[in-house]
Amino acid sequence: MSFSSSFLFPKTQSTVLPDPSTYFSSNLVSSPLPTNSFFQNFVLLNGSQPEYIHPYLIQTSKSSLSASYPLLFFTAAVLYQTFVPDLTISSTQTLPNEQNHVISSHSDLGVTLDIPSSNLRFFLSRGCPFITASVTSSTSLSIRTLHTILSLSSNNENNTKYTLKLNNTQTWLIYTSSPIHFNHNALEVTSKPFSGIIRVAVLPNPNYETILDKYSSCYPLLGDATLEEPSRVVYQWQKEGSGDLLMLAHPLHVKLLSNNNTGTDTILHNFKYSSIDGDLVGVVGDSWKLEMNHIPVTWHSNKGVEKESYDEIVSALSKDVQALNSSPIATASSYLYGKLIGRAARLALIAEEVSFPNVVPTIKEFLKKNIEPWLDGTFQGNGFLYENKWGGLVTKLGSTDSSADFGFGVYNDHHYHLGYFLYGIAVLAKIDPEWGQKYKPQVYSLLSDFMNLDHQHNAYYPRLRCFDLYMLHSWASGLKEFADGRNQESTSEAVNAYYSAALVGLAYGDSSLVATGSTLVALEILAAQTWWHVKVGEKLYKEEFAKDNRIVGVLWANKRDSGLWWASAECRECRLGIQVLPLLPITETLFSDADYVKELVEWTLPSLSSEGWKGMTYALQGVYDKQTALQNIRTLKGFDDGNSYTNLLWWIHSR
Repeated sequence: MSFSSSFLFPKTQSTVLPDPSTYFSSNLVSSPLPTNSFFQNFVLLNGSQPEYIHPYLIQTSKSSLSASYPLLFFTAAVLYQTFVPDLTISSTQTLPNEQNHVISSHSDLGVTLDIPSSNLRFFLSRGCPFITASVTSSTSLSIRTLHTILSLSSNNENNTKYTLKLNNTQTWLIYTSSPIHFNHNALEVTSKPFSGIIRVAVLPNPNYETILDKYSSCYPLLGDATLEEPSRVVYQWQKEGSGDLLMLAHPLHVKLLSNNNTGTDTILHNFKYSSIDGDLVGVVGDSWKLEMNHIPVTWHSNKGVEKESYDEIVSALSKDVQALNSSPIATASSYLYGKLIGRAARLALIAEEVSFPNVVPTIKEFLKKNIEPWLDGTFQGNGFLYENKWGGLVTKLGSTDSSADFGFGVYNDHHYHLGYFLYGIAVLAKIDPEWGQKYKPQVYSLLSDFMNLDHQHNAYYPRLRCFDLYMLHSWASGLKEFADGRNQESTSEAVNAYYSAALVGLAYGDSSLVATGSTLVALEILAAQTWWHVKVGEKLYKEEFAKDNRIVGVLWANKRDSGLWWASAECRECRLGIQVLPLLPITETLFSDADYVKELVEWTLPSLSSEGWKGMTYALQGVYDKQTALQNIRTLKGFDDGNSYTNLLWWIHSR
């Protein structure tokens, strides 16, 4: 699916965005560029912060690339992997006026990184047990280590395989496409001039050597992920060399590959590399089919609202709708404004469910009055603009202040902010199709910013700005360097983004958009349930962390944190709430495991203090104890700014 939206928001020149031409090759900078990618640190500031490219942490400089097979450290509050330069690969010559490293191509599943000063081109493929480099012209190589080299030995007569043993207990295998001759001292291995392919792989278990030998001659260049109906993702790698391709799958991959009974993929369950995301297991084959259960996207609750509860809901609904006119939106923040749009739109759909259409015209007018200025550029104080340095939407405030709108201007949280707006737009287009048609070009321009699948057909936006097709969930952080890579806090707001996009598809009769949104919703939910929801008895995370945490606060590429950006780990209601809001029909699917929900709520209840966050905890309590939750909700004096008393009553009465 691609959007060929003919509408472009007014153009602006951002004063806060970095220059992409510093690290991207000239043939790439004329196209929209990724702003939340797995290699983002390589193209920010001096490009030297590491990135986690499973199973290795990779750090690059002007002259070298360093690899770490990281150790996992953990406490009750945090899990993290530390970067130690186990191996650093470069040329033995140090050239004056070294160029920066350069990203010469990138795809969903890999990135090609060139180090011109060392004649090295690295094919960094996600989930590859080998680190692969092409030595582009005859060069003497250097492989340095922070550890002490215990031994270096050739494994065959033609000198194309070596074993390197280090004093930190690591063993690394080195494979080359043609004979190479090494010398070494305690800290460095050097070669005579060589050109061709060199591959290195850590050997976590001596029994794996024959497997690595078998697949050492076939290497991936780039890899693409394709969304196919119904609810399937297909990986396809471009490969070079001979034989079959060996890659590594994380736990969610393994689950989805196992759903595909007709696939030819071979899963090597006893070939494992450790990872913060759980064990990575070997898969043989250059094409994977990842199958998941289809999640239907619907406007209303799955089971409907009990008729005997209509009166209570209608009473609350009447008051909440009446308050819309007496409480105009007072914020210019794109995120907070969007939440209030979404809150009002919920009231219209609840009115439909409880057969109380009298209030819908008032809600419709509220939505039109508050959404239109953002679409036609008349909103005072802020608005959406287009910048072409990276290719995407920024806000007026964010174009000159990187901290405004929670960093929207540096591509933070785009799916969160736009998801709330699109929810309101979907509802308004449903109840007023004529309005929907009038603003359809602007609406599809908002969608394109984070939902574009094919930037060849829509040349203004990159491919899937936030969604990571290897991890199978979104990242929220944009063009900001972090030592632990990308991160995401609120999975539920990510779910809302793709759910809302699918609802826009329903409103416009766009089956392709519905299918894409539904697939991304399903994946985001599965990823949240895999990595954010910490269940009693599960072995994914170390026991010391798992026993004290029922939910992850911020999940990073290279860390799991119990704290939040804006609250401490001790605020358990905050941690629960940010993974629940906004409360929607799709929340049923996100929290479909009633046993886990009970664990999470009972873990949270002792720390309740804030009225707004209590509502989210009581909502989940309603999954397994409806009557107690209903009593608790009726005592609330305040609600999260994107939530309402009506919405909580709707939720409890539709359990």
